[in-house]
Amino acid sequence: MSHHGRSRSSETAPNQKAQNFKPSAKRLFGLLSQDRNTLIFVLILAILSVGLTVLGPWLLGKATNVVFEGFLSKRLPLGSSKEQVIAQLEAAGEHNQASMLEDMHIVPGSGIDFDKLAMILGFVIAAYLFGSVLALFQARILNRIVQGAMHRLRMEVEEKIHRLPLSYFDSIKRGDLLSRVTNDVDNIGQSLQQTLSQAITSLLTVVGVLVMMFIISPLLALVALVSIPVTVLVTVLVASRSQKLFAEQWKQTGILNARVEETYSGHAVVKVFGHQKEAQKAFEEENQAVYKASFGAQFISGIIMPTMMFVGNLSYVAIAVVGGLQVASGSLSIGGVQSFIQYSRQFTQPLSQLGSMANLLQSGVASAERVFELLDEKEQDSDPAQPETVADDANRLEFKNVTFGYTEERPLINNLDLEVRSGSTIAIVGPTGAGKTTLVNLIMRFYDLNSGSITLGRTADTAVDIQDMTREDLRSRTGMVLQDTWLFAGTIRENILYGRPEATENEMLNASKAAYVDRFVRSLPDGYDTVLDDEAVNLSVGERQLVTIARAFLANPRLLILDEATSSVDTRTELLIQRAMSKLRQDRTAFVIAHRLSTIRDANLILMMKDGEIVEQGNHRELMAKKGAYWTLYNSQFNAPSIIESDLSTDGDHR
Repeated sequence: MSHHGRSRSSETAPNQKAQNFKPSAKRLFGLLSQDRNTLIFVLILAILSVGLTVLGPWLLGKATNVVFEGFLSKRLPLGSSKEQVIAQLEAAGEHNQASMLEDMHIVPGSGIDFDKLAMILGFVIAAYLFGSVLALFQARILNRIVQGAMHRLRMEVEEKIHRLPLSYFDSIKRGDLLSRVTNDVDNIGQSLQQTLSQAITSLLTVVGVLVMMFIISPLLALVALVSIPVTVLVTVLVASRSQKLFAEQWKQTGILNARVEETYSGHAVVKVFGHQKEAQKAFEEENQAVYKASFGAQFISGIIMPTMMFVGNLSYVAIAVVGGLQVASGSLSIGGVQSFIQYSRQFTQPLSQLGSMANLLQSGVASAERVFELLDEKEQDSDPAQPETVADDANRLEFKNVTFGYTEERPLINNLDLEVRSGSTIAIVGPTGAGKTTLVNLIMRFYDLNSGSITLGRTADTAVDIQDMTREDLRSRTGMVLQDTWLFAGTIRENILYGRPEATENEMLNASKAAYVDRFVRSLPDGYDTVLDDEAVNLSVGERQLVTIARAFLANPRLLILDEATSSVDTRTELLIQRAMSKLRQDRTAFVIAHRLSTIRDANLILMMKDGEIVEQGNHRELMAKKGAYWTLYNSQFNAPSIIESDLSTDGDHR
């Protein structure tokens, strides 16, 4: 694939600038909008669960009052009334104790009411038990919602990738793209899973506890409320700093993944040229960058939790002091103070959890920004609403005033006119960077033209502009064999059938024999059921190339593109494949890109390209008779030293 004039450097990751937190977070939670009704049901379960849990301390306070009142009743003289005891305390000047007894259920000499105590404790156990069961159901349903949203997000990313133009993949490192599709999506799922459940529970707990606190003691509730503004202020200040660090963390993770993928894929080349130390050094530098960004993000966001605990402890101390004074004054019962202290812990704990969740949420939003950036990439132009089509056997192509460049500043092909007759074989030759592969990329509509048109049809009268056809229709008529082989993880049979999955076993075998795959597959222990991994290391480079050629044979296309398709096979196999291709090319139009010019001498038309233009065209005999650029290139392969030196000196004069 040619990479001339890329729109963006592959060294530049497309996530240089993070989006704002609020819109990104809003869009992230928008992924759950499809499950709005289920989320409402989850919220109802959460309200019931939290409500029952919050009820517990209040009931325990009642139980404490029963025990304390029973303890006091036991110490008071039997036969006296509550009013008499209070009157005696008032007469003795014990006004606080008298006020405290007024709000208590006192029966002098009776002791603890164990039946009432058992009933209250039974209610406590039931409240906690049913609250836990409801929380379990809530967590299960919420997990299903989040995982469903991640499933839809992965599907959306997968579909988006298929709609992106080839230029996008030229502009981003493969490892960074894989990191977005895997690491970032997984991180989003984990962040949503952990934050949603805790956020719902924590917020409802704060509200429920606050209500109970005001019911027990409005004064103590106001003391507890002082911690909220401090909590919000700390969270906002820390979050604003750590968000940038989390964005940097996931950016650096993508860069590191790209380095690992690149080094691992080319580990043989790294070893052959002795660049292990350089590769290791580059890895260590990028790994250190990930460490610094991750450490900074986690450290800054980690400040939230201990700060919340410190504020909570201060609030706890204030509540204990003020509550003790209220008990001493008789305005609050012992059980009320106990309940309130429990509620103060329940109040500060969810606030601390909300603070710590900012850590997870920021990390998830940083990953979401990278995924959303992928989803927002400009897609290839959509197919026409009312596409045209051509006859099944149409294989005549015509280039009319075609101009194309990977960037507008640097056109690669200028005003190209070319007629390709049905059933002809077109060989495209020229130096590296001349635009050979670009030409076939335009035929496949991997890139769209800047101007001009390419038409396809049986004849000139029936020709249709390929821009007016759907890409699927156009590419279904085309078979392509690239210099770089690509086989999928699976059996050899599955890889060949990829060209036409509905083909019969006999058709698959005939294609394999035509590409000379059958002869080496028969020698394998499992034959066509031999399993290949994604690198197909159990086949040689030449054998992998033969499998890709068999795949193209099986597809039975009307247009055939061979981009250095025989460069990885030996001379004898190449000769056999050429013979097979001669049969395959019958009644088909074939484009052959070749550097070994001896392989394309029988082509109907040879295009000699240079700097994006066709400088010569004709068959082999005609071009050799001209003794022009093709003649020079052809002879350079047999008399390389003298001719190449001549070309270099000429190029040097131009420079």
